[in-house]
Amino acid sequence: MHTGGQVKQREYGRTAVFLNSVTAAYGRHVAMENVTLSVHRGDFLGIIGPNGAGKTTLLTVVNGLAKVISGNAQILGEPLSRKNVNALRKKIGYVPQIQEIDPLLPINVRDSVLVGCYGRLGFFRRVPKALLEKTETLLGLVGLSRLGDRPLGHLSGGEKQRVAIARALLQEPEILLLDEPCASLDWKAQKEILVLIQELHNRLRLTTLMVTHDLNSLPQVCTRMAFMKGGRLIWEGEAAQALSGSRLSELYDTGITIASHEGKPVLLY
Repeated sequence: MHTGGQVKQREYGRTAVFLNSVTAAYGRHVAMENVTLSVHRGDFLGIIGPNGAGKTTLLTVVNGLAKVISGNAQILGEPLSRKNVNALRKKIGYVPQIQEIDPLLPINVRDSVLVGCYGRLGFFRRVPKALLEKTETLLGLVGLSRLGDRPLGHLSGGEKQRVAIARALLQEPEILLLDEPCASLDWKAQKEILVLIQELHNRLRLTTLMVTHDLNSLPQVCTRMAFMKGGRLIWEGEAAQALSGSRLSELYDTGITIASHEGKPVLLY
């Protein structure tokens, strides 16, 4: 078993994320403790674990927004610090969990995606033609070409998540962070979003870190997986090696069995 303390940094320059014994807190509450993790450029890392395990905190650390109280982090080969955090965050796209949006909110799909360019462009700057054209390209990539003028609050959950993904990609990130992108979606929408995420990961050559509770879909989209529990990283490795009933049962404190359906693994609990 690979534990957080056993993970070694891979070749310098090819590592997108390297956390070395990082502990992070919200106020006095320690949410993540002594995590060492290396994510290779081009990896698709699925992060799983029970509620309160520190999964979202891990994304927050990578995004430069967490209060790191010990250890150190390198993002895209650069030490994460107060001096360079803003520059590094311009290279990171973040897709949060779906949030309820007031149907009367006066913003359409296209303008919502354009919000993603302000990290690089700055506020109150005129959006250049190239970014307007890129927005239309991204709307096409996420399947929303016909909905650019539709009010954001009138979209379905899956459509809102496609908008959030396009917004994150507009700033041309090297790292994409996704925090439960399929939460609250029906099964069809979940499958479509996961397929889209995988296609974009491969097409745009991203390094992707995704927090999710959808265990059955992870082996098909992820190259690696990380298990978190109680704020600690307890296992990290190849996605195929993660499919262990005993290992998953220990992670979630409940019995999990690995079955097979049409040649694909299915988790039963």
